[in-house]
Amino acid sequence: MRRYLEATTTVIMSFWVLNTITVFALCMLLSGILIPQILLIAYRRKLFDEVDERKVHKGLIPRLGGFAFVPVIMLSIALTLAGNTLIGDYQFQDEFGQWGLLLTVLFCSVQLLYLIGIADDLIGIKYRAKFVVQLICAVMLISAGCWFTTLAGILGIEEVTPWFGMPFTVVVIVFVVNSINLIDGIDGLASGLSSIAAAIYGVSFLLLGQYAFAILAFAMLGVLFPFFYYNVFGDPSKHSKIFMGDTGSLTIGLLLSVLGIKLFTHPTDAVLDFQPCVLAFSPLIIPSFDVVRVYIVRIRNHQSPFLPDKNHIHHKFLAAGMSPRPAMVSIISISTIYTLLNLGLSRFMNVNLIVVMDVVLWILFHIWLNRRIKRIKNANDIAHTQG
Repeated sequence: MRRYLEATTTVIMSFWVLNTITVFALCMLLSGILIPQILLIAYRRKLFDEVDERKVHKGLIPRLGGFAFVPVIMLSIALTLAGNTLIGDYQFQDEFGQWGLLLTVLFCSVQLLYLIGIADDLIGIKYRAKFVVQLICAVMLISAGCWFTTLAGILGIEEVTPWFGMPFTVVVIVFVVNSINLIDGIDGLASGLSSIAAAIYGVSFLLLGQYAFAILAFAMLGVLFPFFYYNVFGDPSKHSKIFMGDTGSLTIGLLLSVLGIKLFTHPTDAVLDFQPCVLAFSPLIIPSFDVVRVYIVRIRNHQSPFLPDKNHIHHKFLAAGMSPRPAMVSIISISTIYTLLNLGLSRFMNVNLIVVMDVVLWILFHIWLNRRIKRIKNANDIAHTQG
């Protein structure tokens, strides 16, 4: 009996691994085909990202890469679902049907943010309008059952009431969406950090048997790979470089927030050696901590927390003497180290101690970074004076 159950589990896992690979491959293929076409249209119609004092890039570069994300993800999942149905296998259909309400509302919410992102990338939208749409999306997702039912022991709190869990979910969703949007300041940073999170979420959901969310995570990873190539290695002179824009960062942020909430609230499972809540928040530490720090600095300086500036972590790396690509690699490496460290400690350490350790390390790192920036600035001032 035990061998039979093990064999059955292996067959089921193999089925879902195959479907996950199929969706991932379709997303990579379709995204790789669509992004060059978007580039062609953008350059012909002169749809470029405006250069200002905050922007790191020089020259005319389109920011329409995110236009490919949502259509490709939906099409790839739909094609895989249709393929399974045509061969008479209904496991895929049943799995997605189990989460039918949540996935339907999620796709509606993503589509809503996708449309507001397109409008922002093409003609510009005030941040208040985007904020209202984000709130609407969060409320829609809560109505479909996606909200924090537990804090997984953080501050000693386990289960929470809807009166706390639902408003808290709105805050988290809006916060994560904006953290991904605001970290998108240098080539490859937002897509790189999001790719790490999507990969961790995808593997985790596969092991937990939450296959619909695993496929969604790997679909997101599939569209990010080709974009990362064009964003980081593209050449503006050859019309092959593109940014994701708000269309991409807002929709990716919303997908990550929902996947993170579902993983965070999943009961501790013997299949995983790690605490699901730690798996959920660790990949998002860098963008989340950065937004908190930036908002605190803006409020302390009597500025609106929603107005842009040059105080994000990537700006600090550039001020510390790094060029954009090494800065991107360094930040993604720090995020990876954070995640691996948290996962290792979660096997024997309380989640509250892990959070405290993360905050302390973040503060110490910024103290070191600020001192380095100050030394470089003083050296430049001395050189300028002597010159």
